[in-house]
Amino acid sequence: MIGEVVLGVLLVAGIGWLVVRRTSARVLQRAREEAATLLRTAEREAESRVKEAELSAKEKLLQARTEFEAVASKRRAEIESVERRLTQREDSLDKRLGQVEERDRELATREKGLVAREQESERQAAEAERLVREQRQRLEQIAGMTAGQAKEELIHTIEDQARVEGAQLARRIEEEAREQAGRQAQRIIGMAIQRSASDYVAESTVSVVVLPSDEMKGRIIGREGRNIRALEMATGIDLIVDDTPEAVILSGFDPFRREIARVALERLIADGRIHPARVEEVVEKVKAEFDQRIQQEGEATLLELKIPSMHPELLRLLGRLRYRFSYGQNVLHHSKEVAFLAATMAAELRGNAAVAKRAGLLHDIGKAIDREVEGTHLELGIELLRKHGESEEVVHAMACHHGDYEPQTLEAVLVTAADALSAARPGARREVLETYVKRLEKLEEIASSFKGVQKSYAIQAGREIRVVVDSGKIADDQAFVLSKEIARRIEAELTYPGQIKVTVIRETRAVEIAR
Repeated sequence: MIGEVVLGVLLVAGIGWLVVRRTSARVLQRAREEAATLLRTAEREAESRVKEAELSAKEKLLQARTEFEAVASKRRAEIESVERRLTQREDSLDKRLGQVEERDRELATREKGLVAREQESERQAAEAERLVREQRQRLEQIAGMTAGQAKEELIHTIEDQARVEGAQLARRIEEEAREQAGRQAQRIIGMAIQRSASDYVAESTVSVVVLPSDEMKGRIIGREGRNIRALEMATGIDLIVDDTPEAVILSGFDPFRREIARVALERLIADGRIHPARVEEVVEKVKAEFDQRIQQEGEATLLELKIPSMHPELLRLLGRLRYRFSYGQNVLHHSKEVAFLAATMAAELRGNAAVAKRAGLLHDIGKAIDREVEGTHLELGIELLRKHGESEEVVHAMACHHGDYEPQTLEAVLVTAADALSAARPGARREVLETYVKRLEKLEEIASSFKGVQKSYAIQAGREIRVVVDSGKIADDQAFVLSKEIARRIEAELTYPGQIKVTVIRETRAVEIAR
């Protein structure tokens, strides 16, 4: 039994081994076949890649060769071009060298000829000198005087004749020049004046503010006259409210303050809120805005006259001249006219029109500060121009316009002439108005000279002077004393019709803010 089992097991094992062996043989054969297939595939791919690489290499080689041949061809063309240029240059140099050699030969020939001529000239000069000596000796024997004496006699005779002829010629030239200069000057001045052709309207000392209705007059006056007093105190200008329908008159000699008062009043009327505090607020705001307005006025003047640039401070001072008057003539308008006239005449006489125009415009610049700083407007103007970088030509032309300095340039003479033309024009100036304005200025100057005075305003056509004092420096009792001192000073230094009322105002304000 056991033997059968063992035999069966062995039989099964043998059969399994045969099956496994046969299966392994098939698998091995299949693996060999697949390996052979992979090997052939790899060989074909390798051959294909080798061929592709060879083709790529051949293409790159061909491309490189083509590029090299193109570069080489270009370089050959460049080399040939350079060779041609060098050949042409060599030919040109050879030609020039031949020309230079030919010139050298010509110069050498000429030099020989010149040497020969020079020798001949020296010989002829020596011969002429000998003949002159012989002739001089003969003349001295005949005339009975030496050559020096004869020369002096001849010179004296020629000098006398020359003096007579020179005097006659000078007289004739002077007469002709005077006639021609007169005609030319008349022509130039007439042409300049015609081209200027500006009208003059003398500035008065009043301004008129139009009201929307007569009811506004009561609001302007205010309760017990508070509003009108506040406006007069803040501006220093008289407000005249009379029977003139729908109008209020502003009276004051200072155009700057009068213009501030006019603008402030117009704003108050437009706003409708009129009371002392509002009046002061609006007046201060208008004063601040006037600085910008003055600067713009100066810039507009430069633009009008086509002057390229100027120091900002000079521009501001030019704008201030818009509110400065001399004998009723607006100083800024006068300055612009002088600039135009001077430039026109300079152009006609072939002078420096730019310098003449600039000096003409700035000739009265000192009048912008002559009420604030001691000194004449001429001295102040010279200092201002030099301080702000104006050229010496402009400074000199400006400085000579009143005859204080001798003019050294044509432009200085023309500025002086243009100033005289502008000032002398009929209707340009009014002597009476200027005298009146100067009296009011002197009145304010006297009041402001006392210690403790903050502001002073001449009002009522100079019949009253209002003086605002610092309450911290002047007591109530001192205010009465100050009014008497100012009155005595006015009596001693001014001549005026009637009487002048001196009003000293001392005001104490206590301000606190509720938070």
